[in-house]
Amino acid sequence: MSTVRARLLWAGSVLAVLVVAALASGARSRSTVAQLPARLTDQQFWQLSQDFSEADGTFHSENLVSNEIRFQTIVPDLVRAVQPGRAYVGVGSEQNFTYMAAVRPKVAFIVDLRRGNLDLHLIYKTLFELSSDRADFVSRLFSRPRPSGLTAASSVDEIFAAYAGVAPSEALYAANLKTITAHLTKTHGFTLLDGDHDGIEFVYRSWFEGGPDIYYQLTGRGGRGGGGFPTYADLMTTTDGEGRARSYLASDESFRFIKDLQTKNLVIPVVGNFGGPKALRSVAGWLKQHGMTVGAFYTSNVEQYLRRDGLWDTFCASGATFPIDEASTFIRSERGGFAGTPQRGIGGFWVGLEPIAATTRACTAR
Repeated sequence: MSTVRARLLWAGSVLAVLVVAALASGARSRSTVAQLPARLTDQQFWQLSQDFSEADGTFHSENLVSNEIRFQTIVPDLVRAVQPGRAYVGVGSEQNFTYMAAVRPKVAFIVDLRRGNLDLHLIYKTLFELSSDRADFVSRLFSRPRPSGLTAASSVDEIFAAYAGVAPSEALYAANLKTITAHLTKTHGFTLLDGDHDGIEFVYRSWFEGGPDIYYQLTGRGGRGGGGFPTYADLMTTTDGEGRARSYLASDESFRFIKDLQTKNLVIPVVGNFGGPKALRSVAGWLKQHGMTVGAFYTSNVEQYLRRDGLWDTFCASGATFPIDEASTFIRSERGGFAGTPQRGIGGFWVGLEPIAATTRACTAR
């Protein structure tokens, strides 16, 4: 009996040691994952933006405004697919705010080939932080005096209808531009490059001159309205196909959600090629370190350019480094006939949702 008892005691001791070791190992593993802060300091925001960025690139458009008129049609399915409180990754300009308002992320990274897009988002950051409501925001966005009668309860159609008859103000533009620069460099303490000052002035001047009628155009081509592309006002007042307005300016609630993220420094613009070696992988690593899972990743039709340029496999490999699960979702668009893409959708334009995991499994298996 004493031998049996001794063996049982020895086995129990070994088991206890193993349990303690496992718990300690788990604690060490958890300690390496930092919690996402409620807000980033100005220094943290700027360091992430600059450290994760690659060299400036070029594109055939400045992308001062989206050209995807049907971008809202997938929002009902997007809301059903993506859990709130996750991470958002995107590309391009203001359409990101609409998708963010839909999926309600805790943090967002906007990664774009051009540093001009970073400058654009620094302007947006300032306008969100300084504007009291949507009507005030549109006033600052286009340098138009605020019409009387608009309130936080005004519909997005009422807001843009009111501004349609308001002339631009050169004095208001000059004052706003000065305020934007001071807010970024003095209030936040960001060390802008010389090119950033020029980029900010270019973007803001373009919005001033185009106003609510500004539309997507190829670099070097001027004009307002037309070209088959939607205006800024069109993009903000269109619906999701079920009659519900979903743009980030469609409701005071959506506007304030984006304003809150911006005020907390949790919308971080980064310069990077989706087929590049650094930007996406840096964002992925940071999200992992902070225990975040990607909810939605908006690629627009960038993947078509990557396939054309032989960079899609690099993009897919970078995508596989992101913290994802089966609910993580790509928001994709395509132009039929470009880069060997077959025609689908309406008028050759398609926008849809696809699981990130399915894509990354396929490319990493090759």
